[in-house]
Amino acid sequence: MDKVVQSAVEAVADIPDGATLAVGGFGLCGIPSLLIHALLDSGVQDLEVVSNNCGVDDWGLGLLLQAGRIRRIIASYVGENKEFARQYLAGELEVELTPQGTLAERLRAGGSGIAAFYTRTGVGTLVASGGLPWRYSPDGSVLVESPPKPVETFTVRGVSSDFVREEAITADYALVRAARGDRLGNLVFHSSARNFNPLCAAAGAVTIAEVEELVPVGALDPDSIHLPGIFVDRVVALSPAEVADKRIERRTVS
Repeated sequence: MDKVVQSAVEAVADIPDGATLAVGGFGLCGIPSLLIHALLDSGVQDLEVVSNNCGVDDWGLGLLLQAGRIRRIIASYVGENKEFARQYLAGELEVELTPQGTLAERLRAGGSGIAAFYTRTGVGTLVASGGLPWRYSPDGSVLVESPPKPVETFTVRGVSSDFVREEAITADYALVRAARGDRLGNLVFHSSARNFNPLCAAAGAVTIAEVEELVPVGALDPDSIHLPGIFVDRVVALSPAEVADKRIERRTVS
């Protein structure tokens, strides 16, 4: 099945208000910037977003945040976005902060049909016992806090330890970016872009991929494919100008 659509606008046209989105990328690396722009232009709002982070103030998911389109976010890192901090502390945004490895595994579990799993990460902290502030009131008090999670003891390699149960994450839609892809949706990611993009893609009920290089079916070595096309529903081919339009999150050299 040919999954290529003509534009990012067409690809995201059916995403409704209130949808849950799993958005790939790591920092500003491998983020689906064209799809995010199309979503911004569509006017969709009241979104719940699952992503490693929320971009920066003027790029990536930060654009949707700045426009007030995001209601809730599940993320592992929020340190590069001043507007994110302002909205969270003002009670305008609900934030479920999740350890990075746990977030990755929750997405992987969702894409694999696994309901939940146990991990030692977070045992003995508010991650397990509950009480993390998810949403503040305008007066600074905590309006919504994280619930306690089940903790059980397991013996692993002869050592008994407590483990906290984490539930899988699935999303209505997934937005990802790949270095190469074919018309069947088989994708190859470049370096750090492989961190969260494949996990988000598998966790989405409808997955939309923007690709920097669209190649003919059969051009990708099967052993080199990072995400099979079975997980991808729509493909948008980027123009050379769109491929080149990338940002550096923090410049450290001159």
